[in-house]
Amino acid sequence: MRSSSFVLLSVLVMTSQSAFAQTREETTKILNEMRSTGRMAEIPLIPQTGPKATSIKKNLEAIKLPPGFKISLYALVPDARHIAVGPQGVTTIVSTRKNKIYAVTDRAKSGVAEEVKQFAPTLGDLTIPDGVCFSRDGFLYVVEQNALLEFPAAEFFYESPDVVINPVVKGDLIPKSEESYNHTSHACTVGPDNKIYLTLGQPYNVPPKEKFDLYNDLGIGGIVRMDRDGKNREVFARGVRNSVGLAFNPKDKTLWFTDNQVDGMGDDIPPGELNRAAKAELNFGFPWYGGGKTRTVEYQDDTPPADVVFPQVETIAHAADLGMSFYTGKMFPKKYQGAIFSAQHGSWNRPEPVGARVMVTYLKEDGTVDKMEPFAQGWLTADGEYTGRPVDVQSLRDGSLLVSDDFAGALYRITYTGR
Repeated sequence: MRSSSFVLLSVLVMTSQSAFAQTREETTKILNEMRSTGRMAEIPLIPQTGPKATSIKKNLEAIKLPPGFKISLYALVPDARHIAVGPQGVTTIVSTRKNKIYAVTDRAKSGVAEEVKQFAPTLGDLTIPDGVCFSRDGFLYVVEQNALLEFPAAEFFYESPDVVINPVVKGDLIPKSEESYNHTSHACTVGPDNKIYLTLGQPYNVPPKEKFDLYNDLGIGGIVRMDRDGKNREVFARGVRNSVGLAFNPKDKTLWFTDNQVDGMGDDIPPGELNRAAKAELNFGFPWYGGGKTRTVEYQDDTPPADVVFPQVETIAHAADLGMSFYTGKMFPKKYQGAIFSAQHGSWNRPEPVGARVMVTYLKEDGTVDKMEPFAQGWLTADGEYTGRPVDVQSLRDGSLLVSDDFAGALYRITYTGR
């Protein structure tokens, strides 16, 4: 249960001069209306050494990477899911699909986190806080199952149990009737237009037709966007079954997202997807298509929209493509700069498991896909057992790459030495 000891907190901060920042007056007003989350004497730390760390380091010896790359254990983070790297480089926020989020800090910039602790513990238990993202001016957004929370100056307040919070959308992100533990994780990002973009997976394998109009109107089974104060919500994209990863291409400002497709159609169909939205109001084909151009049984007699946008990449069926990001660092060789890194979580019910790896997708000059190939793999053993299941991939400011793993409960760091 959330803490009831809310008190008003008035804070005045200097805002960034970037296009992403609020105006000084807007920021002052927002912060004056924020509420603190409660009081706690001290936040317990997550131990970073011991048998578990030793075992994970041993498993990482089996991970295959291109020549010159190295992977290492960065942090032990329970149930680690999505990664939000703070714009100041102070702390990294890691989500879970359970009830907590964590702050991960490497103060010495040694390449290993020295401190991992729960973020905002006085909030109490959160409800599936899987989506996390930062704005350019340092506001952290956390998407729960049915709420959107805002934490201003999160990189400043993270060290205190008592942080500043603004419930942007509370209890009506989706109708209560559509709350489900199926496809209930929502990824987020702040776009070039300074709006928040959220994925809204629909709670069925294939939704019944009587739900179609409701979902179409609200953007369930799509991507919605809204102002950072929660106003002016609109549906940005439809026909998306269950996206758990999205990112804007910093070069041409197009939105890319992964999509997980229909189960129960066979081991090798339908394919997963990596999609590109060049503009708003596009339809990506679900529920008429279960993945790629594979028609669903439930909607096979219905005529799909004539302007369906098919995926840029059809990925291996049931590999569960999740988090993704564009590589903007300089540490990696030129061929990787501007490429997409994405995580394949691994299949959950395929007799012969697939996935559990990090993929890289290279783009052409026109901004469309050239090819996708494995980048880091080996978390799925020859015996079909998982030693890890990647969820998200994000760059640190030094150009290294963080990979989250909710199976092992860890963050990995991939670096390039050229040797």
